[in-house]
Amino acid sequence: MIPDVARTLGPSLGTSVTLPAGTAGGAGAPPQAVRARRPGWRDPRLWVGVAIVAACVAIGARVLGSADETVGVWAVRADAGTGAILSRDDLEVRRVHFASAGDLDGYLRADEALPDSLPLARPVGAGELLPRAAVAAEVATDTVQLPLPVDPAQIPPAVRSGSVVDVYVIGTGSGAVAGPDDPAVDPTGVTPATPALSAVTVIAAPGVDETFGSGQTQRQLTLAVPEKRAQAFFGLLGSLADPTISVVLRPAG
Repeated sequence: MIPDVARTLGPSLGTSVTLPAGTAGGAGAPPQAVRARRPGWRDPRLWVGVAIVAACVAIGARVLGSADETVGVWAVRADAGTGAILSRDDLEVRRVHFASAGDLDGYLRADEALPDSLPLARPVGAGELLPRAAVAAEVATDTVQLPLPVDPAQIPPAVRSGSVVDVYVIGTGSGAVAGPDDPAVDPTGVTPATPALSAVTVIAAPGVDETFGSGQTQRQLTLAVPEKRAQAFFGLLGSLADPTISVVLRPAG
């Protein structure tokens, strides 16, 4: 500001003005720019960055490696009882991580070829991985599906597909006819309290709500029973004038 005023007034006053040192034309000289130096290989910041990148790579590789350790295994879509025959449509693939290869050997892998039918040697539940031990070596040719209509009051509500049950038949007999498990008829004509069918598997059972919602008065069960036992069971029912059927649910396992 002062140099400009002096330059303006100097000629009119007849005086000479000396500008301060380091000024040119009344404007200050711009400061010199200082260039940033590239960090050298001895700079600790460089090695810290390298260590962070290496740690991220190692962690990522470990996560991806653990994800690849899961194996596809066949699982059952719905409950199925002993004697049921499963097909590919009854199964779904579940990705599972096994702690050891020995654990995996007990189940059917999804990358294995499946036979056309898988007969069950024991019940399996919905969502359960299909164990090799649950699949029978061959279809039991002597097993039949026995339809059994029962009063809902004579069936525990928890009975469902895959349940193991005992079936009792009580009524007035027309003769001394033995039941499937050889229950003799006593002199009064009433069968003793021994199961007519013991430890049989339910392969189909509508829910209690389905039974009442459809207007039916009986709940229809389907049991997997050896053929000879089924024949004897129907023989027992035919020998009784007014049979009453009761189903008892066995505890799981």
